[in-house]
Amino acid sequence: MQFKNAHLLMLCITAYFAMAGGALLAPVLPEMVEPLKTTSHEVGLLISAFTLSTAIFTLVIGHFIDRMNRKKILVPCLVIYGLPGLVSYFTADMQLLLILRFIQGIGAAALLPLTMLVIADAYKGHESLHAMSKVSMALAIGSVSAPLIGGGLASFGWNCPFLFYALSLPFAFVVLTSLPETRVRKDSDNHKGLINGFKALKELRVTYTVFQGFAIFFLLYSVLVYVPFMLENVLGYSAKEAGLMLAFQGIAIIFTVSRVKSLASKYSKTTIITAGFVLSGLAILFISFAHSIVAVLPLLLLFGAGYGLAQTAIDTQIIQTAPSEAKGGVLSIHNSLKFVGTCLSPIVLGIVLSHFDLDTVFIVAGSFGLLIALITYLMKNLFEDSGDKNIKEIEKEIETKVSVSN
Repeated sequence: MQFKNAHLLMLCITAYFAMAGGALLAPVLPEMVEPLKTTSHEVGLLISAFTLSTAIFTLVIGHFIDRMNRKKILVPCLVIYGLPGLVSYFTADMQLLLILRFIQGIGAAALLPLTMLVIADAYKGHESLHAMSKVSMALAIGSVSAPLIGGGLASFGWNCPFLFYALSLPFAFVVLTSLPETRVRKDSDNHKGLINGFKALKELRVTYTVFQGFAIFFLLYSVLVYVPFMLENVLGYSAKEAGLMLAFQGIAIIFTVSRVKSLASKYSKTTIITAGFVLSGLAILFISFAHSIVAVLPLLLLFGAGYGLAQTAIDTQIIQTAPSEAKGGVLSIHNSLKFVGTCLSPIVLGIVLSHFDLDTVFIVAGSFGLLIALITYLMKNLFEDSGDKNIKEIEKEIETKVSVSN
């Protein structure tokens, strides 16, 4: 079956569900404290339980992902993602919710790696970059709409946002019946799962790109988790209003992602990633000094622009630097470290919050972003090799062929 735009749309929806795993609940966390009889620090574990599980099982699934048909993994994972979400709606016990979120994370583990791997199967060269930009756009839209959906559903009840996850159940049936199987290699001799993936980490470019994925998601969840607390405690905003505020950074992400392709024709990916971390770090740092909505909104837009630049360029870079025989394993490790970042962000920054205050949380997170920007800039010579040149040569070759045919 030919891979069509409708099939790419399915991959985008899959990526959207992966993004919504934590972003949907982020603006609702402050309103969950009272009904769950917990604290603002502990309620953040609802994000961490999900992301920790996802990080672990992304590696487990990554061991088999190169050797199994894509749909045999994707469809069951969509079901495992949706069922615990549905059950969570009927639960008011914090301990049980943590268990359900951990199980849900198992289902989410395969969503992003398989999305990227199917793109690698179905698209080649310039077309793969185009497809990845669409997936990045879906992630960006998720960062806008998921907080809005979560905050909006919370106006009907603190547990209503969990119902959204159940939408993955009918979607799993659509994938089962409509998405073509893209895996064509039947031999498994050269595909040893994570063994090849970890061997690929011997190359510094691969290892550091994986670390960059961790870092940008650490920064993202420092905003998604702690900005709602700042909006509620300092400005008196509700979960719905906090979701609306977080949507502003998503709008900037969408605009920026659409510009990355043109920027990549002028600047190296290292330059784009460095700029992304600079903008993200500065935005988070200055949030600690912004105690009015007039000051917060521009900073959220600035963060969204930085995140959009860095995340899109990092995902493109990992696809290009990962060896073909270890691509599935490397992508699993890459996405696992993203979820480690989302998991550690509320844990590490929660410890900071328990000893200091919200302003210190933003200072620490922002400083971390600026540190990564500096390290990335210092390592630019490592990445400015044939990788970026090859993409530009392909684009020039395509333009030449088009002009000749005309």
